[in-house]
Amino acid sequence: MRGFFNGIVFTLASIAGAGAIAIFTGALPPGADNKPPAIEEAAANASLHATIARESHGMTNPVANTDENLIAGIKTYGANCAVCHGASDAKASTLAKGFYIESPMLAKDGVEEDPDGSVFWKLKHGIRFSAMPAFGANLSDDELWKVALFLKHMDKLPPAADAEWKKLPSVASDVAAAH
Repeated sequence: MRGFFNGIVFTLASIAGAGAIAIFTGALPPGADNKPPAIEEAAANASLHATIARESHGMTNPVANTDENLIAGIKTYGANCAVCHGASDAKASTLAKGFYIESPMLAKDGVEEDPDGSVFWKLKHGIRFSAMPAFGANLSDDELWKVALFLKHMDKLPPAADAEWKKLPSVASDVAAAH
């Protein structure tokens, strides 16, 4: 039995040693235009999903689903999120096209099925080692919940909110028009 445990310890030490060598010799390319190794992606995604599930468990949106709140969420989204996640046309800006981790165009790759608390958590805390910033220091919880409300309902907006969403200018065309 002692040999079995020694084998486990040796295997774990070998994996840790190989990881350290890969990190400190530059074998893992850090460039934003390099695809991360599968193990790095798997570890980051597992940690992210476990953290969000734990920290957002039971959170529900306290903001009422009204045209006023949806429109406020759309305006906050336009000012803070559209440059990375696009407008209703789902076209990526030049900035979004260069991200290391592809930024989802939320008009086509939305979060309508995600739990309310999960959407809010991502907005408030951001996602490390991605381009997703933490907005909690700059936007109020009320503003963040209104953005979350919009994102959760963006595929079935009432007419007034949908008109506001469609009016939001495409960042992709604004960038092209500026040149």
